[in-house]
Amino acid sequence: MAAMPESAYVTHSRLVHDFRTLGVSSGQVVMLHASVKSVGWIVGGPDVILQALLEVLTPAGTLMMYVGWADGTQEMDSWPEERRRAYHEECPPFNPVTSRAVLEWSVLTEYLRTWPGARRSANPEAAVTAVGAKAEWITSDHPLQYGYGPGSPLAKLVEAGGKVLLLGSPFSNVTLLHYAESVARIPGKRVSRYSVPVLEAGKRVWKQVEEFDTTNGIVDWEGDDYFGLITRAFVEQGGAGAARHRVGNADAYLLDADLLHRFAVAWMERNLVPRTTHD
Repeated sequence: MAAMPESAYVTHSRLVHDFRTLGVSSGQVVMLHASVKSVGWIVGGPDVILQALLEVLTPAGTLMMYVGWADGTQEMDSWPEERRRAYHEECPPFNPVTSRAVLEWSVLTEYLRTWPGARRSANPEAAVTAVGAKAEWITSDHPLQYGYGPGSPLAKLVEAGGKVLLLGSPFSNVTLLHYAESVARIPGKRVSRYSVPVLEAGKRVWKQVEEFDTTNGIVDWEGDDYFGLITRAFVEQGGAGAARHRVGNADAYLLDADLLHRFAVAWMERNLVPRTTHD
């Protein structure tokens, strides 16, 4: 077996140095999107990424991730009848403490969910896990209806002056833009309706949920994913709202959440509003 190049081995101390160079600092609220594979061979395993980030943030800071629910039922209506019946009859109710995170977004979602002191919000599909000084505030009182909008952890990230950290993760993965979709003034936004099992007074209850469509987009759109277009445009305009640096072997971006949110709302209201026949 050929030896791996030295640069492929990524250590805790290197991650700490790279995160600080990128602009992560003590006391920040950071929402992480990560591709562990892109970072390289991490000495000690994937959780070293979280250890290094939390060290840089210090106990005064907060780290959060969008974790969802591995047994989420948002797409239940499209499932085969047998699967729908099995889930409706016996799917355990969502439990913020024990229900598994969605690993397809990043293996780190489950690492953070089970981190000592972690808090998780109570909206099954839009669930966020946070660790640190503002974790309880970030995750508390998460609305079940329109869970990416006002009062959500995404709204609180903006309110806190937080950052979005893309660690080898594509521009299209910025979950914060669902908050922009929720508040942008666009007529005829597509709405998704589904049911989820939750605990209520110690019993499993199926609750009906409404949410702006986070799967197909809030309006019909031809061309590339507009999340990716928006984030790329925000980065390429330059300015203090977007920093770029290598972390390990991955391209990483640290984006100002409030500025990105405002940029995204304006972009959506300009580009996603249906054109009239007079255009």
